[in-house]
Amino acid sequence: MQVTERSHKAQKVIDRLQKKLNRQMVLSLAGCVHCGMCTDSCHYVLANPDDPTYAPAYKADQIRKLFKRHVDWTGRVFPWWVKAKSVYSDEDLEELKDIVFGKCTNCRRCTLNCPMGVDFATANRMARGLLVSVGVMPEGVAVVSKDQWEIGNQMGVLKEEYLETLEWMDDELQDELGVRHSLIPVDKKGAEIMYTINPREIKYDPRTIADAAKVFTLAGVDWTMPSEGWDMTNFGLFSGDDDLGGTVAKRVYEKAAELGVKRVVISECGHGYRSTRCEGPNWGGVNIGFEMESAVITMLRYIKEGKIKVDRDRNSVPVTFHDSCNNARSCGLYEEPRELIHLVCTDFREMYPNRAENYCCTGGGGAMSMSEYTPRRLKSARIKADQLRATGAKIVITSCHNCVDGLSDLIKHYNLDMEVTQLVNLVANAVVIPEKIEVMEKPAAVVHTLKGFRILVIDDEPETRTYLSTVLEDNAADTIQATDGLEGIEIARKEQPDLITLDISMPQMDGGEVFARLREDPATRGIPVCIVTGKPELRKLIYDKPYRPPEGYLDKPVEEETLVRNMRKILELASGASKEAAETL
Repeated sequence: MQVTERSHKAQKVIDRLQKKLNRQMVLSLAGCVHCGMCTDSCHYVLANPDDPTYAPAYKADQIRKLFKRHVDWTGRVFPWWVKAKSVYSDEDLEELKDIVFGKCTNCRRCTLNCPMGVDFATANRMARGLLVSVGVMPEGVAVVSKDQWEIGNQMGVLKEEYLETLEWMDDELQDELGVRHSLIPVDKKGAEIMYTINPREIKYDPRTIADAAKVFTLAGVDWTMPSEGWDMTNFGLFSGDDDLGGTVAKRVYEKAAELGVKRVVISECGHGYRSTRCEGPNWGGVNIGFEMESAVITMLRYIKEGKIKVDRDRNSVPVTFHDSCNNARSCGLYEEPRELIHLVCTDFREMYPNRAENYCCTGGGGAMSMSEYTPRRLKSARIKADQLRATGAKIVITSCHNCVDGLSDLIKHYNLDMEVTQLVNLVANAVVIPEKIEVMEKPAAVVHTLKGFRILVIDDEPETRTYLSTVLEDNAADTIQATDGLEGIEIARKEQPDLITLDISMPQMDGGEVFARLREDPATRGIPVCIVTGKPELRKLIYDKPYRPPEGYLDKPVEEETLVRNMRKILELASGASKEAAETL
């Protein structure tokens, strides 16, 4: 009998397998009778009927054979009978990757149709986690996971970009409602609600943030958005990495506890809702001392309680509703979205099948990040396209940002005459604005001008120093200039400015080293720093360092309005933090 030596990665996968098994997993791996019920339920199979490798039972068998060979006694005694096999090479792991990442979106439709209760999706997620633990995964999964580990959100949104977008939406909402005070509070302690979002809203769809703020404002509720821990999405659900899942979820929980809110409201995102509300406490091993709910339930309650009034005639275009797999099949959110639709729309057309039997948008399970599988994904999307086309609707509503992207892709690919929207957009469009708007006041101090603040400008370019200093002084700030990093460090120690703007690309000592020294020195580590650079590719010199990240980041050339707005925001947050520290003493 020839003995085959395993690769290091293959051996680690085998060693880790038994540690990941629990009762649910073992029952799923042992319980399949290969009846074929799952086959008819899978959109991949229905779109690729001649390829048996798409069948859920076949895909599960690629994981089951390892269980049989290394855990179940039958595989050790009769391996040829129970088809027990193992993995030996890195190529074997790559083949497994193609199955568990490229041919399944973990939608769980097969699971609900299994008479034996086999949870195919959970087994598939476990297999993904085994591969991720040895670095075998699609490139997109690796990139997104890295951003969520290191930057704190899955799209690598920097804190200043996030805060600037909130301020931009705040300004637009003020114009719409005709008021002149902040409507999107940040880090308000003791608020009733903390609203968490999907990073996609910052990057591609900020209007959903303004629409949600409009609903909260008109409902007259005490709410806030966090400056940290605002990303309720969680790529640990898609990658099978429970450590990532727990870490990301705890960021939300810890911020909610820090602010002392009573409820966390989760914007419309299927996997974010499932991860944060249903799975996160288990991954993170924490007890939650506040309520969590989907924004769909929040908006429905506001209408039913009369906190906001709506005119459904404003949404008269024919609409249909797509049940997100994670919201519906995994979390039971079936009827609330439909009840809300009937309250804000006049022409609702159900698609079939629906609710637990609805088909995946084909963008779930992290599929939108795996570009190498796009042709396969869009081919399988034919099943969903046929569903949508049959409704005759002009708008498909979904309460999930992944589904927004997945549906938008297939609508374009199959030339469907419809568009995608979310319930928050329809509610905001239908809401009736009263003549007088009462807003919960934000108690934190707001910096209206830069008067009384000293700002140190560190930059080796004379034109940049002059420009930045002139703009800041025109807005009543006192400025100090430093021509290089060493001079800037000495001035910061001596003068103790309220804020420092720092260039990255400088001779003798780059901005990364200057930033490190400022953070290491007890005399300067508390001074807020805003990076202002013309070379964004060098920002890793700042963000890869093991220190508190800078309070702001701007790319050159900087417009006057952008510069002043960011300086005000940084000083406002610093002022609020100082006030809280003083009250604690």
